[in-house]
Amino acid sequence: MHRLVRPSNHRTITAGAIATASLLAAMATARAGEWPQILGPTRSGVAAADERLAPVWPAEGPRVVWRRPVGSGCAGVAVAEGRAILFHRVDDREVVEALDAATGELLWSDGHPTSFRPQVGGGDGPLCTPVVQDGRVISFGPQGILACVDLKTGRRLWQRDTHREFGAQEGYFGAGSTPLVIGDRVIVNVGGSRQDAGIVAFAAGSGETLWQATAEPASYSAPVAAAVADLGDGKGLPQALVVSRYRCQLVDPTDGTIRWQVPFGMRGPTVNAATPLVIEDRLLLTASYGIGSICARFDRAGTTVLWEGSDSLATQYCTPIAIDGHLYAIDGRDDIPPADLKCIDLATGRVAWIERDFGYGTLLAADGKLLATKTDGELLMLEASPRGVKVLSRCRPLDGGIRALPALAAGRLYLRDDRSLVCLDLSR
Repeated sequence: MHRLVRPSNHRTITAGAIATASLLAAMATARAGEWPQILGPTRSGVAAADERLAPVWPAEGPRVVWRRPVGSGCAGVAVAEGRAILFHRVDDREVVEALDAATGELLWSDGHPTSFRPQVGGGDGPLCTPVVQDGRVISFGPQGILACVDLKTGRRLWQRDTHREFGAQEGYFGAGSTPLVIGDRVIVNVGGSRQDAGIVAFAAGSGETLWQATAEPASYSAPVAAAVADLGDGKGLPQALVVSRYRCQLVDPTDGTIRWQVPFGMRGPTVNAATPLVIEDRLLLTASYGIGSICARFDRAGTTVLWEGSDSLATQYCTPIAIDGHLYAIDGRDDIPPADLKCIDLATGRVAWIERDFGYGTLLAADGKLLATKTDGELLMLEASPRGVKVLSRCRPLDGGIRALPALAAGRLYLRDDRSLVCLDLSR
């Protein structure tokens, strides 16, 4: 079920309101070397092709470009147009800040009050990486405050209280699904089940509600854009893939039409947190808690499962990295060790190799290498292939554990814990 909402200026919203070219651009609009959203330019954990990394690090670790204190939260940094965008909690305010990416100097700051307290765990700060697109910064806090500010000046453009307006629940850890911008739409996994507002689209320029769809509770998985083959004329139509609490849905960003949906998730104390991975016409979904993984071919009409289950992969929130027909992932859970580093054949689900008891964390790929940021605070640079894995360098750049997703832009790696944000020079 979906509801099309006419904005207050009475412009008619039609399928033609967003051009195909504009939608396609939303999947990879970043300049080379930027990291404007969760998991990089295409939300795949793969850096821009022009990133170049040093082959090894000094014994003491990479050079620290700058370091600064931060508030609480697990939101990763976004990097665009020479600015590093930090979203954190300082005392009783959720704060978005723009820092000079090269020096760490504060350029501007914007914030709003918060009273959030999680149902589970002790973290009370933001979880969602900011999204930078078309000169705007969009943030989504754990109490459901969706805000948009100007990238250059920090001027507040609009703000919505999505939990209050759509009757959504905060969940175990608060809202944690990073919004997706497609064209002039901001698509948010709101979770307003009682108001058929599981997924809501807002106008990027004004914040007005454009449509709302489904009665699904929210997840912690970030939606992604996917170019989907049109069965009628063979043209690619970018759609939104949204993993909610109990299913994955292909959603038309123009009007909220649900093209198809597949069950994914489980009732009880479980979460869907890994970002869905799109590799050409294949979709990978993965979660822990006995849910497991699904690898399927998909088009506009539906999905065809290629393999599924928990034997190959069932990761709590690490989004796998897809390279040359293989998946690289940290399999298991952060809270219940052990966790293993695995290489998996995408076509069959067969495990090529396992590095047992590797430790939990997240992965990104750049310049033919993997960077593993482990939750215990260790950073590793790996050389990985279907034949095996080799540690090239390792270090501990921060004192605390690292749960925020890293960002890599122009050879600089941005890492944060609950006390510090550090910028490391990994370039050649």
